Amino acid sequence: MHILITGGTGLIGRALCHYWIEQGHQLTVWSRRPEQVAVLCGTRVRGVGRLEEIGDEPLDAVVNLAGAPIADRPWSKARRQLLWESRVHLTETLLAWLQAREQKPGVLLSGSAVGWYGDTGERHVDEQAAPGADFAAQLCVAWEDTAQQAEALGIRVILLRTGLVLAKDGGILKRMVTPFRFGLGGRIGNGRQWMPWIHIADQIALIDFLLQQEQARGPYNACAPQPVRNAEFASELGHAVNRPAIVPLPAFALRAGLGEMSLLLLGGQHAQPARALEAGFDFRFTHLDVALVDLLSLH
Repeated sequence: MHILITGGTGLIGRALCHYWIEQGHQLTVWSRRPEQVAVLCGTRVRGVGRLEEIGDEPLDAVVNLAGAPIADRPWSKARRQLLWESRVHLTETLLAWLQAREQKPGVLLSGSAVGWYGDTGERHVDEQAAPGADFAAQLCVAWEDTAQQAEALGIRVILLRTGLVLAKDGGILKRMVTPFRFGLGGRIGNGRQWMPWIHIADQIALIDFLLQQEQARGPYNACAPQPVRNAEFASELGHAVNRPAIVPLPAFALRAGLGEMSLLLLGGQHAQPARALEAGFDFRFTHLDVALVDLLSLH
């Protein structure tokens, strides 16, 4: 297949590129820094700075993962605008370009996050649950609504609500593991908040699986079937690096320093991948301890 990827130089995008190149697919990455695409994604991946560079080449699928990192810095007014533009406005640009093309891809898989549900407390949520009301949820809702408009163009739309992606070379695990290795890790707040997680290998496999399922459309939760509470996550990570996890991060300190963004750490979702399981997807990593050993033993 010829697959166009936005966000191809990010954590998930890079892994996708390396996987799909080995499968023999033709890949084009739309990037603000197209000169870096071959370095980050593989020499056989083409980078373009403008969608018009693709011309009339037939496209089989589009995977839309672009978006500025949501947890890198507090949500100032300028940061909120950047987060919105890098997801919603970029997707609007992508949709306008697809609408103008004579040949349309068969499927658009567009990124989203379990933050779509907001902080759900103890309530179990699957893809039929209602959205949340905080900024992160509103951002996901607008992002999904924009992507969904591709259905009117005859393009099948898949919305991937991703949890915390665990990988050895980036993302949340890379940021957390260093303080834990020094014995400075621990629970966040009271530690009872749920953390829906997914191993990077399952994330890539699920995207590939859904693209090949001709009946797959609408939202899918990309998270392992067994989420854990934050305190258990801290304990398992400490165990994986042979260090105690006894230094808590107080909730008041997070709220004072991060404002509304602290909800990403103090809240959570007991999210279930109901639709992926119903479709027959088989998760390789269903237990957090096994996933952490697999990833951290490679360091």
